[in-house]
Amino acid sequence: QLQLVESGGGLVQPGGSLRLSCATSGFTSDYYTIGWFRQAPGKEREGVSCISSSDGSTYDADSVKGRFTISRDRYKNTVYLQMNSLKSEDTGIYYCAADLAGQLRLSTLCQLWTEFGSWGQGTQVTVSS
Repeated sequence: QLQLVESGGGLVQPGGSLRLSCATSGFTSDYYTIGWFRQAPGKEREGVSCISSSDGSTYDADSVKGRFTISRDRYKNTVYLQMNSLKSEDTGIYYCAADLAGQLRLSTLCQLWTEFGSWGQGTQVTVSS
């Protein structure tokens, strides 16, 4: 059974950094996409960053480009989201999710959270002074 477990959230001041981790297990295929999504109170869930398992290609939403970096450690089966220069608008619950279908271009897929079938429980990120 596919499992994803997030960790690393917390309270940080504006301009600070956090690194989120998504530990994965149960994959039966080598071809999948892992995405980081976030949801603020009263707002739609949005894609933040995604990474393809096949070639390591990545996609970042415009709102986080240059500040967030998604990466993976294949030996640890873990995907990371390094978040720098955090802003108050980055506050929300951050989820990692997996898509196994591989039918869409990464830039399109990362904006469609409904395409991801397996989700972690989420981790809270609060950016506040």
